[in-house]
Amino acid sequence: MITLTTENFEEQVLKSDKPVLVDFWAEWCGPCRMVAPVLDQIETEHGLTIGKLNTDENPEIMARYGVMGIPTLLLFENGEPVKQVVGAKPKRMLVAELGLE
Repeated sequence: MITLTTENFEEQVLKSDKPVLVDFWAEWCGPCRMVAPVLDQIETEHGLTIGKLNTDENPEIMARYGVMGIPTLLLFENGEPVKQVVGAKPKRMLVAELGLE
């Protein structure tokens, strides 16, 4: 998992030649902490690049993509968000909603 910031977001996500799943989270967010181990499993099992973006430290990225609540997962392909999942969900639901099956 990579740590995303305002400074590296364009390089790591928008210019990536592979799909990147961005996890919008915050330290104080209980559901964000609950979904973290599930994302680790998805990253390993599906070979997906996952980046964590702390919304408290990078609010401008959150605003740019209209993220209103956390956890929010945005799947980017070719620099564009193509799927969004809001809230902590079981692994099978996340995999299905992200189209990773």
